[in-house]
Amino acid sequence: MVLSKISSQSDVSVHSTFASRYVRESLPRYRMPDNSIPKEAAFQIINDELMLDGRPRLNLASFVTTWMEPECDKLIMDALNKNYVDMDEYPVTTELQNRCVNMIAHLFNAPLGESEAAVGVGTVGSSEAIMLAGLAFKRKWQNKRRALGLPCDKPNIVTGANVQVCWEKFARYFEVELKEVKLTEGYYVMDPEKAVEMVDENTICVAAILGSTLNGEFEDVKKLNDLLMEKNSVTGWDTPIHVDAASGGFIAPFLWPELEWDFRLPLVKSINVSGHKYGLVYAGVGWAIWRSKDDLPDELIFHINYLGADQPTFTLNFSKGSSQIIAQYYQLIRLGHEGYRNVMENCHENAMFLREGLERTGRFEIVSKEIGVPLVAFSLKDNSRHDEFEIAEMLRSYGWIVPAYTMPADAQHITVLRVVIREDFSRTLAERLVLDVTKVLHELDNLPVRLHAKTAAVVEEEAAAVVVAAGEGGSGRVNGTFLKKTEIETQREITTYWKKFVANKKKNNKNTIC
Repeated sequence: MVLSKISSQSDVSVHSTFASRYVRESLPRYRMPDNSIPKEAAFQIINDELMLDGRPRLNLASFVTTWMEPECDKLIMDALNKNYVDMDEYPVTTELQNRCVNMIAHLFNAPLGESEAAVGVGTVGSSEAIMLAGLAFKRKWQNKRRALGLPCDKPNIVTGANVQVCWEKFARYFEVELKEVKLTEGYYVMDPEKAVEMVDENTICVAAILGSTLNGEFEDVKKLNDLLMEKNSVTGWDTPIHVDAASGGFIAPFLWPELEWDFRLPLVKSINVSGHKYGLVYAGVGWAIWRSKDDLPDELIFHINYLGADQPTFTLNFSKGSSQIIAQYYQLIRLGHEGYRNVMENCHENAMFLREGLERTGRFEIVSKEIGVPLVAFSLKDNSRHDEFEIAEMLRSYGWIVPAYTMPADAQHITVLRVVIREDFSRTLAERLVLDVTKVLHELDNLPVRLHAKTAAVVEEEAAAVVVAAGEGGSGRVNGTFLKKTEIETQREITTYWKKFVANKKKNNKNTIC
């Protein structure tokens, strides 16, 4: 007897999602479905697909916090339904934001009186904070130019070519010329002298980076401030400085408190910092802090009352969650100076351990600095056989996400791998990473050389330089000169080599248990 079963079109009574019809139907990708599905099925199917994402804590490309204490996780979950902008309805949340602004301003040595409130705002990240700071500089510059009867239609901003893309966004979105100081090999941050040379009467500010995205290095803000003060005194300008401390703002005060980069320097008028980086909060919070009220034009601040009371607002967006603001306050009072200092010291020491381990391989050149963001940026001393992109690709098989990238203009021939050391990256993980990098190097050494674009270009140039008069049926050599192989011939040669390589490996390891 043949048993058959007709699938039910409505098997919601089946308790197991994997016994239901929902696991044998594709999820909608472009249009909302006509019918509902059980919550258990929706959760299971989405959760299963998300398993294919990388593991956040092994994502060594990111500066963003990937771990917080369970107590803070609970505060975040309890505040998910609070709209931060409803200040009249959630006055305590607003008060927590103001406390964070004041604590961070004092951390950055803002010149505040004993009971004077700091000037700043919470943002969704440093990108928004930079947009707001840039707008303040542009408006102040425009107001001054108009008062003097001078044109104000060609503002510019001076940065290094190593700035994060948000600076390019600011320049393009708000019609400000971006004047970049090019990098050079071995010097991957903005040169203060070159930056000051590029300043003119239309420069709204010079942006210095405390913690370059490329190699973690701190730019010399003190030298920039001194040189710019000299130029201002000669020209009569008052060109200010903004410090992009997205990565380094929560590091320098605890590891190198004597380093002058903040409001101790008179030309520093505003600073941004990412709470979701070394502020130790999950993604979604940044801070913009101004030196004083005079540095934030009042006409940029909006006042609304349709939520129940007069509320000042200076943001690019309106509604946003309150969770990250609350989480930032938790970290500031939970850890205090002592806790932040301990975390940053751990990160720095683990970065130094990783650096030493990579140096011991003898294969890498370290391009990051010991004073800076706790990361290790490194490149191969010899990439003629295999390059940094192959190392990054093979490390994925061990679970690690390590980015490989080329440097910006005038140093684009340098390729770098970068490992960011966060709070949750322990010494044990650092040891494991060194071992896995060593394994990858050994595996690459036993692989045939990959043909790179640059190699192909060299071959093309050499072939073009050789004048060959060859007829049909040539032997591959004419008058002592080898003819350039065709692409298919090269591919066949590589395939043949690979087959021999695999066969020899099988022959030599036939008694090995895999």
